[in-house]
Amino acid sequence: MSATSPVTALGPLQQLRAGKLGRRLPQLYVGLVLYGISLAMMLRGDLGLPPWDVLAQGLSRWIPVSFGTVTILVGALVLLLWLPLRQRPGLGTLSNVIVVGLAVDLGLWLIPAQTDWPIRIALLVGGIVLNGVAGATYIGSQFGPGPRDGLMTGLAARTGRSLRLIRTGIEVVVLIIGFVLGGTVGVGTVAYALAIGPLVQFFLRGLAVRLEPS
Repeated sequence: MSATSPVTALGPLQQLRAGKLGRRLPQLYVGLVLYGISLAMMLRGDLGLPPWDVLAQGLSRWIPVSFGTVTILVGALVLLLWLPLRQRPGLGTLSNVIVVGLAVDLGLWLIPAQTDWPIRIALLVGGIVLNGVAGATYIGSQFGPGPRDGLMTGLAARTGRSLRLIRTGIEVVVLIIGFVLGGTVGVGTVAYALAIGPLVQFFLRGLAVRLEPS
């Protein structure tokens, strides 16, 4: 385990053998469900979305399926890009692809569309904070990165470029494509970009399950 990170680098089998499954499995799925609900909150706020969700929203305007279904399809396609990068998905990676999409559709069903500005702002702010909690929750369960994070780390490893550069490049491209397709870019997009890193780091301190590789 890194001295600066509570997350241990484990392979797929090590993740399952590392123990504490009674806590880690529920934490994984609670985190993924909350992540989907947080996206639904930001969607209902309609003040701007994270880059990958701008893409999903843009695609959903052209493909006659739900936002959650598009999220699943995009996640599956991203996961296929892991193959030439020789990345190994864990249980959390595979679960992320399916559970987040199902949960965001559930959230959109539970949360009606809003027109009042105070409610929309509250949904945006609450969605970003909940997204930080949810991200720290499922990352802290230590069952592997999400498909988009794995793409970032895989490209960084293969190209030798910094994670920051790779992530920025990917998200700029995704954001532009999503915007062209009709996804919502706004103050929420900027707020998310500025807040999500510090939020996940803050909540991860208390939510990471401490493990050692076997």
